[in-house]
Amino acid sequence: MRIPLRRDGLRLASPAAFPVRKAPADEVDHPWFLTAAERGNSATTLLPWTEGNAVRALVHGRTYFPVLADVLERVGERDLVLFADWRGDPDQRVRDEGPTVAELLAGAVRRGASVKGLLWRSHLDRLRFSGEQNRNLSQGVNELGGEVLLDQRVRPLGSHHQKFVVVRHGGRREDDVAFLGGIDLAHSRRDDAEHGGDPQRQPFARWYGSSPAWHDVQVEIRGPAVREVEEVFRERWRDPAALSRLPWHVIPDMVRRLDRDPSTLPEARPAPSEQGTCAVQLLRTYPNRWPGYPFAPDGERSAARGYAKAMRRARRLVYIEDQYLWSSDVARVFADALRREPELHLVVVVPRYPDQDSRLSLPAVRLGHAQALEMVHEAGGDRVLVLDVENHDGEPVYVHAKICVVDDVWATVGSDNFNRRSWTHDSELTAAVLDDRRDPREPRDPAGLGDGARTFARDLRLELWREHLDRPDDEGLVDPAEALAALRGSAEALDAWYEGGRRGPRPPGRLRRHPLEYPPRWRRWLASPMYRTVLDPDGRPPRMKVHRRH
Repeated sequence: MRIPLRRDGLRLASPAAFPVRKAPADEVDHPWFLTAAERGNSATTLLPWTEGNAVRALVHGRTYFPVLADVLERVGERDLVLFADWRGDPDQRVRDEGPTVAELLAGAVRRGASVKGLLWRSHLDRLRFSGEQNRNLSQGVNELGGEVLLDQRVRPLGSHHQKFVVVRHGGRREDDVAFLGGIDLAHSRRDDAEHGGDPQRQPFARWYGSSPAWHDVQVEIRGPAVREVEEVFRERWRDPAALSRLPWHVIPDMVRRLDRDPSTLPEARPAPSEQGTCAVQLLRTYPNRWPGYPFAPDGERSAARGYAKAMRRARRLVYIEDQYLWSSDVARVFADALRREPELHLVVVVPRYPDQDSRLSLPAVRLGHAQALEMVHEAGGDRVLVLDVENHDGEPVYVHAKICVVDDVWATVGSDNFNRRSWTHDSELTAAVLDDRRDPREPRDPAGLGDGARTFARDLRLELWREHLDRPDDEGLVDPAEALAALRGSAEALDAWYEGGRRGPRPPGRLRRHPLEYPPRWRRWLASPMYRTVLDPDGRPPRMKVHRRH
């Protein structure tokens, strides 16, 4: 059923209750997850959420890639491999000794697996995108009998930013698995906790040197949610719009014999049985595109709505790692929560420098970032802590992760950044996870709402904080008050060591206070149009833009 364009959506930062259309009488409400009505997209076939999933965080590419390789190296006849990506480098090694991404997928095809992929049809390589790499990966797999399509079914200047892999087995459904998060099958991603960088680097901003240190997170999901991630792929695959919306692509595609017509996918198999204790909700972004997506006629903004609903339940600590955090529309959601809850703290870990260093884009990036940080600082004062990361050699680490943990209860890992582009304009996919297992350590219920600390959310936060603070264990990090003091103390000590001329041993920890840098006033005036139209565009229907609703 098409969602009428005249609908106004909802205000993400309204202090009122979550204002959506009335749910059907048989729809179950949930304190953390969006109901089907709250998703705001009645055309999708996705379930609101699934239960009984096993979910594991895979922090860093050197952790994720070998796990993915182990799965793909075991597929064969009757198995199905589906993947979607923003960037794919054919020669990226998944282990030190290989294979490469292309060899891994080719091996699956040779063993009889059905391999289907959707790679974003990227912008030009000279703009530091991945048009050639994605095309080469597509051609290489297709020549062997796979089917990897270059997908440009997006808005102008938009992208398909989802990064996920689904493996379904014909004879052993208990081994079905999905991976999703922020890690592309690409150069620079295969780093680890030491952050020495990936020997195979992509062109990057000058501040990060010859081998950029890269911090990222993916999740492995087993259980009924695997079928839902598969359905995300199937909905996109069935989209009848032309794969390329630019007429001058047609002749080059014909010369290169690129596949421009998706085949029919094998019939979907039943969902895997329950394998764990986690409920999983898939949150997505699709823009208002013309013609509309059949599965999201006016787009979908469940990622934005999911965060907005979770923020209404936040009481003690919201922890974010993100590549950008540069939109006022997004910052307003967190600022609203900080004003409403006087005991709430916000900790944000971002890159020290942007990923773009061109004279044209840099002022616009810094403008959006400064505006967002200023908004949350004004709302929360010293309850807001914004940090960046360096390795032990003092080199900045590029934070590409997109995670959020609220009160050690609700956690997300996905592809969506905290900016307007990711919440309205590009395609995104994020897993919101609520573990049924309670963590027995005190405080057992940090927010005091009866939710109890959940194992997945707390373990994810603690794993990341142990890395950032150089801690061997969780001592002093479980309780939010103690943990916040540890973060502040570590960052202050490292900052003081630098300010003192780096005399004496380097203090443990890798976090430093992130500076708030506003461009000069004349540059703000020049940068604002580019920021709003190119770097952080708005993909909502026109009426929602006018009324600032999602």
